[in-house]
Amino acid sequence: MGNSQLNAIEEMALQNGTHVVNNTTEYTAEIDALYVAEDTVFSSIKIEGSDVKSTYLADATATIKGGVIISPVRGSKFSGVQLTSGSVVAILM
Repeated sequence: MGNSQLNAIEEMALQNGTHVVNNTTEYTAEIDALYVAEDTVFSSIKIEGSDVKSTYLADATATIKGGVIISPVRGSKFSGVQLTSGSVVAILM
């Protein structure tokens, strides 16, 4: 990961903190970005309670490699995330 990408993550995390999701229980909050900490399979990524996983992942069933940042389109926030495997860091701004 490049320094500028890491600096952006650190700056976002300073706002309201982070929450590590490393189980299969749905985590709900106003989430500004997801940092994929390790190879991860998503069960759902939600906006306003609706699963939008296929909007953000070209293959919604594939394993997403660690190091990827997923952020909602401008003006939106993710409302929940649930994993099948792996771990992500929910960035709360």
